[in-house]
Amino acid sequence: MIHLLITLGTRPEAIKLAPVILAARARQGCEVTVCHTGQHADMCKGVLALFGISPDIDLQVMKPRQSLTDLTAAVLVEIDKLITARKPDWLIVQGDTTSAFAASLAGFYHKVAVAHVEAGLRTGNILAPWPEEMNRRLITALGQFHFAPLASNAENLRRESVNPARILVTGNTGIDALKWLVRRLSEDKALAIQAQAGLDATNLECLKAGAKDRIVLVTAHRRESFGAGLAAICGAVVELARRFSGRHFIYPVHPNPAVRDTVERELKPAGLTNLHLIAPLEYLPFVALMARAELILTDSGGIQEEGPSIAKRVVVLREVTERTEGVETGLIRLAGTDRGKIVAAAADALDGRWPAPLKGSDVYGDGHAAERIVEAILSASGN
Repeated sequence: MIHLLITLGTRPEAIKLAPVILAARARQGCEVTVCHTGQHADMCKGVLALFGISPDIDLQVMKPRQSLTDLTAAVLVEIDKLITARKPDWLIVQGDTTSAFAASLAGFYHKVAVAHVEAGLRTGNILAPWPEEMNRRLITALGQFHFAPLASNAENLRRESVNPARILVTGNTGIDALKWLVRRLSEDKALAIQAQAGLDATNLECLKAGAKDRIVLVTAHRRESFGAGLAAICGAVVELARRFSGRHFIYPVHPNPAVRDTVERELKPAGLTNLHLIAPLEYLPFVALMARAELILTDSGGIQEEGPSIAKRVVVLREVTERTEGVETGLIRLAGTDRGKIVAAAADALDGRWPAPLKGSDVYGDGHAAERIVEAILSASGN
């Protein structure tokens, strides 16, 4: 029996590790413990519940306005205790969060093999995205197995002298989750009703069932944009909402006070009836909202992958991106936090100069990444 300890702390981790958890639990010879650090609290649990998963352990490490140092230390201490008690054979982490880095460090201290899902992404700038770029580089140094979504990610790892025998190109597990959910939404009427209920809870007429309103989805919450960068993004959104009054701009606002306070200060005084600030959505209604959107403005790494997969144009609100394949599809344009660039890119889409795609792109995966990952771990374990 191989014991896998799978740790996650944020909603993107929950989305991208849910297929891995399901694939591992479906295999004989696997004991799976799911640990939620609590970095995104209930946002994580809602995603896992959608996949029929409940965390075995909830560390509840978050405190109000907690620093990265405090969070890192808290996760490290609690995962250390968990490894001591459970003695897993493998520790599986995903991506580049503080939870993933701290858990990997605890695993290294205990000489537990660390498997890194979504390995090898790089921007070349340790301050963008911050602190994620450094987190994922450090996880690479600590990891035993590196599951790269794409060949370019694997090449990044080889350039850093990672043993090629410990690198496997798998595709992205986030696309596994997205494809699974989109398929279920088309097949399961009850699930579609649940998704619509999440949109109905916003009390926005433009999101009601059967509404034909044209939607622009906005998400922005990156730490490196806090302050002037986020204010510039908000300025661009206001300008676009005024110029394109026939569209509804929907902004689910991240609960971090550094984001919420800036967004409310910059956007609410505009008084625009087609600009809507809403609470963060659960993953299911959020996918439904993405599917309805004409255009997406985002600084999210995951949405950069998901958008092209469902044939959406995406304006990326980051100065650099580690997901260059999306740019190469023509479905993504990089605008950073420059107000003029954001407005120009979005206007191209909304005015018809950036044609809507006829179909999506599977550049980020075919929906079977999780199966490859579990198979590789079992093979490495002699199973």
